[in-house]
Amino acid sequence: MKKLVSILVLVFAVTFTTQAQKKRGERDSKLTAEQHTTLVVKKMTLALDLSDKQQKQIKPLIMAKMAERKASMEKRKAARADKKRPTADEMYAMQTKRLDSQILMKKRMKDILNKEQFAKFEKMQKGKKRMAMKKMKGKKGAKNNKGKKRGNNSQQGK
Repeated sequence: MKKLVSILVLVFAVTFTTQAQKKRGERDSKLTAEQHTTLVVKKMTLALDLSDKQQKQIKPLIMAKMAERKASMEKRKAARADKKRPTADEMYAMQTKRLDSQILMKKRMKDILNKEQFAKFEKMQKGKKRMAMKKMKGKKGAKNNKGKKRGNNSQQGK
């Protein structure tokens, strides 16, 4: 009887965690590109105090960025489904394209925003990059620590 109860608890725990992970992944896919763009522009308006003119200039930039991101994501999904890894040259080309896109976006934003707004924009971008790096380190750390025990056993006996 105890074994049956423990098995049921384990099954429910696994079911709930998988459902939670599915919901987390679906969160962004429900929004259209237009809706997502509008939200990004509104957040930027709040953070940078954008004028109506600036909002109208930024919206097409964000929309193009969203379309490019969606296209590259679909391409990666298709490659992942085929279990195809990019070659070193393809990786180089992708990274070069991404960096060129970032440089172009930065130049355009510099033309649209005033000095104070651009300084805030730069600060926001650095914060996003820092968060992304922390997230990647966390994922790598979780993979590396799978087989290791928590804590230092040599100090526990003291």
